[in-house]
Amino acid sequence: MEITGLRVQHTRSHSDAMFHFPSRVSVITGKNGSGKTTLLEALYIALRGSSFRGSDMEFLSAGSEWWRIDMKLKDDTTRVVKFNSQKLSARKQFDIDSKTNYRLPVAKKYPVILFEPDDLRLLSGSPSRRRQFIDTFITQINPAYSAITRKYDRSLKQRNAALKQPGVTRDDMFVWDTAIAEYGAEIIRARVQIIERINTALADTYYSIAGVRDAVSLHYSHTLIDGIEQKLTNDLYTNFTRDSLLGFTSVGPHRHDIISEFNDAPAISVASRGEIRSIILALKFIEVDVAKESTGQSPVVLLDDVFAELDEQRQKRLAEKCSNNQMFITSTAAYTGIDSAAVNALD
Repeated sequence: MEITGLRVQHTRSHSDAMFHFPSRVSVITGKNGSGKTTLLEALYIALRGSSFRGSDMEFLSAGSEWWRIDMKLKDDTTRVVKFNSQKLSARKQFDIDSKTNYRLPVAKKYPVILFEPDDLRLLSGSPSRRRQFIDTFITQINPAYSAITRKYDRSLKQRNAALKQPGVTRDDMFVWDTAIAEYGAEIIRARVQIIERINTALADTYYSIAGVRDAVSLHYSHTLIDGIEQKLTNDLYTNFTRDSLLGFTSVGPHRHDIISEFNDAPAISVASRGEIRSIILALKFIEVDVAKESTGQSPVVLLDDVFAELDEQRQKRLAEKCSNNQMFITSTAAYTGIDSAAVNALD
């Protein structure tokens, strides 16, 4: 797949804008607030089926009833995504290959690697940000995983609502405890497996960026053990009294974390700023490789104002790594460290 054009209508900062991408590397420049990230968001929606920033309604420009994305490909086919806020159901639809779907079919999802400035604070940020990173990573190579996380989130929401009801008992929790344990066990297994896969390449990938043989690894905060589903069930049962007082579920994969170690110590405590950025860059490089290896497709790479956050050496390594991928780069300046790029400037 190669994207050659994009039109967005009534999307956040753009009422109607068209862009042409004659090169596999495209740079979108403009001031902060000019709508650069909105264009990456539109590409992401068209390729993955949902936004990385918010809901379909949030993507809609103020005062508008509908939005539309038209993405043109090199083979002259188009992929259209439409959203109508006035409809009560089936608000969003995807028109691809003369067929209309109300959710992007798994077979039509294309791997996308998104790199944004907040990713550079991944190790120092909240556990929820690290869980999101790992879960997005898994979804790229296992489309069924998103259905599992949706079912888990629904069950968790219903259990939390039930916990707030007066007079609630342990028996009232049985159906939700069973669902949370079932889907939670699948989530934990998938997270542990992908972390193991990342670790097989992390040290060498870090070395290719930093040029130093440091020991770098990731670890899941809850070790995978036999009978994880039963253990989750027991934990939910045991913590019922506490949870009913708190009004929310205090155990489960929604509370877990991914720990990074650097030379046998917590990376966030001992690694320098440059070393941490090399670790995160290595994780992104591995994400590109795993997505390609698992899907057989070369991922589209979206770099949202990242070059300004990297020094020249890391800019060069990032450009080299993604040289065989179609890239879309946003920047507040025309220079990004990438040569021979098509530039679309936003006023």
